[in-house]
Amino acid sequence: MIDEVTGRESMSFDQEWAELKAKARMRLDGVDPGGPSPSGADLVVKYDDMGKIGHAAFMLHQHLSSAGKHAQSHSQAAAKSLGNDGFDMGAALTEADEGWQAQLQVLLDACAQISNHLDYSMKSSRRDDDFIATQISASKISDYLDVPPSTSDDEAPHVPKAEGPIM
Repeated sequence: MIDEVTGRESMSFDQEWAELKAKARMRLDGVDPGGPSPSGADLVVKYDDMGKIGHAAFMLHQHLSSAGKHAQSHSQAAAKSLGNDGFDMGAALTEADEGWQAQLQVLLDACAQISNHLDYSMKSSRRDDDFIATQISASKISDYLDVPPSTSDDEAPHVPKAEGPIM
């Protein structure tokens, strides 16, 4: 089918998605020495890599929060002194320091967001993996159980109550 706007042949979503994945895989094959996933999976989570990136973002946040404010007290003191002496440079220095602190905060927030997001992603992915593994294990166990399907609530099997004291 020809698209009237672009004049190109249009493709289905599945065709376009497959083409984009193939292009991305070719680009990644040149970068990643391991190549594509052996199982052909679209998403492969390497917990060690995510942990390293998250830790680097955390360490950058810690370093920036102290190093980025290193000159703040001196800048504020110099701005106050210059302002008290009647120099317009005092107000300009205060404005520059405030701009620096605002940009530093943006960078700190970005580092914290990266670190927190990777921590959350790792925990969430592990939780999902554990849930899926449990479901698969439970379904395998169910194959070995001889449990007749119930047709209604009235036909539920009778389970006797335990006799004697329950500890």
